[in-house]
Amino acid sequence: MKTKKTRAALTISMPQDMAEEYNRLAKELGKNRSVLFREMFLAFKKQQLQEEFRELQTYGAGLAQQKEVFTEADVEKLVFEGR
Repeated sequence: MKTKKTRAALTISMPQDMAEEYNRLAKELGKNRSVLFREMFLAFKKQQLQEEFRELQTYGAGLAQQKEVFTEADVEKLVFEGR
């Protein structure tokens, strides 16, 4: 029976001074480089999702302002108008 791989090895390159700082940080935090990279990746991904959410909020707020939708009652009115 074949087992599904749960990990994939990656090779990355970076400037020497950055690599030294990365290794130093991993050691200071008591983590291996793989764990540190995963945590950094997840933090970056979370930040990207938050930025996307803020952009969507800004877009939605602009549309709401154009349609003069300011309260939940305005939203309900708009929803039920089309029915």
